[in-house]
Amino acid sequence: MGASGVSMIRTVGVVFSILWLASASASWAHKPSDSYLSLQWTDERVTGQWDIALRDLEFALGLDTDQNGEISWGELRSRHDAIADYALARLDISADGADCALRTSDQLVDHHSDGAYTVLRFVAECPSVGALALDYRLFFDLDPSHRGLLKLDSAHGVQTAVLSPDSARLELVFHRLGVWRQLGQYWREGVWHIWIGFDHVLFLLTLLLAAVLRRDAGEWRSVESFRPALIQVAGIVTAFTVAHSLTLLAAILGWVSLSSRWVESAIAATVVLAAVNNLHPFLPGRRWAVAFVLGLIHGFGFAGVLVDLGLPGGALAVALAGFNLGVETGQLAIVALFLPIAYLMRDSWFYRRVVFTFGSVFVAILATLWLLERGLDMSLLSL
Repeated sequence: MGASGVSMIRTVGVVFSILWLASASASWAHKPSDSYLSLQWTDERVTGQWDIALRDLEFALGLDTDQNGEISWGELRSRHDAIADYALARLDISADGADCALRTSDQLVDHHSDGAYTVLRFVAECPSVGALALDYRLFFDLDPSHRGLLKLDSAHGVQTAVLSPDSARLELVFHRLGVWRQLGQYWREGVWHIWIGFDHVLFLLTLLLAAVLRRDAGEWRSVESFRPALIQVAGIVTAFTVAHSLTLLAAILGWVSLSSRWVESAIAATVVLAAVNNLHPFLPGRRWAVAFVLGLIHGFGFAGVLVDLGLPGGALAVALAGFNLGVETGQLAIVALFLPIAYLMRDSWFYRRVVFTFGSVFVAILATLWLLERGLDMSLLSL
């Protein structure tokens, strides 16, 4: 084997190793860790309900004591005190600068779109109920991508917020939070969600791989100018945006409800189909149609982070608009970074063989493993 052949093998090996390490740690990144914190604020008292995913508590506390892969009611009940202590140690509420004592009242179980959650109900015993401040630290030390979705009910309406490591402390004013501020919060979360949604990003990039190529006589050839590549990308992005926006709206409004496992499995299947379409085109010249049809599935995935929050109409509209705009911003940033590089490399052996062909094969294999993991509830990519 010549030097060029050895170089090719090394290059492919390096690329595949990097992609494998990244994907193995992010195979479930589409549905990030989250909790739902609801506070009711009156002139006399503050009460709360905190829904925390059992899968996250299992990782933090080890609830499955018999190691059979399931958390029974008995196992959960025996750890109620440990769960309450762990959670409340990571939530501080103060009123007029004085700390409030948090006391649990009930602990139940509920099911959200992505699985079972413990429901921790509590009362905040404050010296006086004036200006409130909240400091949220749940799971941030274990998972920086964790988000706390806050809903605050008061006599003046509903305030919402997304709590993250960068915005863990929040001053709660006794009036409705401004629409622009809420919009900005959910816009940031939309950008963050698309960037950590590895399956969404991989689906989009897989569709874009052929944007700088054209199908001619059964072979892929380079486009002659940037304009046709840009037109094809515009069609793909527009079709994907329209499709996932439609199903995101339908899911948020409760018109369609699908199980999280089905949605996650279907999203993995869309990545497989997109990769296969690169290798053996079944819709040549209609990549926008592929983006639209398969993008309908991705809308249900985007809805997962918002559906369970249960916002009333006005707040829901703001959250939906901000989140969707954030998703589009993050998506366009990816396109803006990828397309010029792909165009400049389109004639190279590296792009044709490694990025396009071997990349599509790798994506097809990886997404098939995701499909098996999600559909059969098994672990294949754990490090």
